Amino acid sequence: MKRSLKHAVIFFLVFGNFVPSSGQEIKNDDGIAWISLFNGKDLEGWKVGVNASTFSVEDGAIKVAGDRAHLFYAGDVENHNFKNFEFKAKVMTKPGANSGIYIHTRYQEDGWPSHGYEVQVNNSQGDWKRTGSLYNIVDVKENYAADNEWYTEYVKVEGKRIIIKINDIVVVDYTEPENPLREGEGVNRVLGTGTFALQGHDPGSVVFYKDIMVKPLP
Repeated sequence: MKRSLKHAVIFFLVFGNFVPSSGQEIKNDDGIAWISLFNGKDLEGWKVGVNASTFSVEDGAIKVAGDRAHLFYAGDVENHNFKNFEFKAKVMTKPGANSGIYIHTRYQEDGWPSHGYEVQVNNSQGDWKRTGSLYNIVDVKENYAADNEWYTEYVKVEGKRIIIKINDIVVVDYTEPENPLREGEGVNRVLGTGTFALQGHDPGSVVFYKDIMVKPLP
């Protein structure tokens, strides 16, 4: 066996199933660092209130399946308080699933998160607002992802601008107005600072999240 091939085999055997530790920087080919928020083994660095059993770890991914609950990032990266950032995760929905990724939110024990925006995860559930929607603000009717397949959900917040991509396709490009009009339960749907949260929507929804990464921006 040639030396280069031998080294390649050894590298694959050692690192083939590599999962970054929470807080570890991962550099792309362009040298830009992403920081892992999930270690692929357990929910270290994450916090949930009621119905904690809705969240578990299965095959290196966070499995969401159970009663309504929300899993908040509470780890060390940026002291779990983000302002400007790029965020991405690989997501897979099972048929009929509804979930969401909250940004600029804050921990609460129960109920729908009252702060921040929800980025929708829904490829086939009855709610017509599909994956990638900035929920109830800029809603997407088209499907850009499918059930039973891993896809990438990306969110960028910079200043008052929110960009959402599904598999590198821009589906939302929203700039928050100076004095956004919000009513009722959506009164705190504004940008500020905060953490991320994954949503367990209902007992019939099964969703998986992995490779959860953030890149803080100035």
